[in-house]
Amino acid sequence: MHCANMKIVGAKQAKICYAYKNTRPKLLKTNAALCFNKMCKIKQLKLNYIQFKSNGKTLRDRNTISNAIRYRVNQDIKFLHRKEQNLSTQLYRIYLECADQCSSVWQHIQNVTEMKLNQKLDPLIKNLIRN
Repeated sequence: MHCANMKIVGAKQAKICYAYKNTRPKLLKTNAALCFNKMCKIKQLKLNYIQFKSNGKTLRDRNTISNAIRYRVNQDIKFLHRKEQNLSTQLYRIYLECADQCSSVWQHIQNVTEMKLNQKLDPLIKNLIRN
């Protein structure tokens, strides 16, 4: 299927379509980050962005650091779940509004948007799965 440029008649239609095009990648990136953090939690990996300063020489210090890292990963996962829920709700509202305002061309707009997102985000997701 080739991509054809479409002319959207109203500014209101264009605004809501661009809102959809901008919100959908945010949701997909949030899902990828959530998946990554869950995999790191399962494999008990230390993420590079989590750093604590400690001597780390005694068993108590090492246990404290490992508990703090686990706590931070859990907090990140909770935050990403809230963000995902918020973006999903927002995207659903935008989707319904787009379908209502652009009923004749909405399916084409959605297909083109999905194709472009898949081309852009597939390498990122494959890299996350591979590691």
